Amino acid sequence: MESNNTKWVLGHKITSYDTSGDYDLMMAETPAQVPGPPPHLHNRLKESFLIVEGEMEFFINGEVKNVKAGESVDIPPNTLHTFSNKSDKPCKWINIHSPKGFRSFFDQMGIPENEENAIEKSVAPEIIGKVMSTAAQYDMIIKV
Repeated sequence: MESNNTKWVLGHKITSYDTSGDYDLMMAETPAQVPGPPPHLHNRLKESFLIVEGEMEFFINGEVKNVKAGESVDIPPNTLHTFSNKSDKPCKWINIHSPKGFRSFFDQMGIPENEENAIEKSVAPEIIGKVMSTAAQYDMIIKV
């Protein structure tokens, strides 16, 4: 597997990898005190998170769960969820979506990591608006 790109997406550093299976694979890093995406669900996608370093707080169907390094979370289709790093340290995590297809969200919404002010640009009002208006095209059904 080879990395295609690294982008900042809504304040998270996401590196997408090419895979031969029917899933998308990303390695991510979330800086300290960074919120996640708006609460959302996927109609057809299954999603998994493996925390590699640090910890992440997940909101899953109304329940809050603190997930630490070495622990994982599986999100079935039609499950309302979001996540955030509420700690004072960065969190590194692996994210898998199955079947393949959600990677295009990261590709389209992300700001290349080497672009000036990429982190700030990834959370600019224009990007947030674009995410909110196009999320359903990526099977990301936002519930706010």
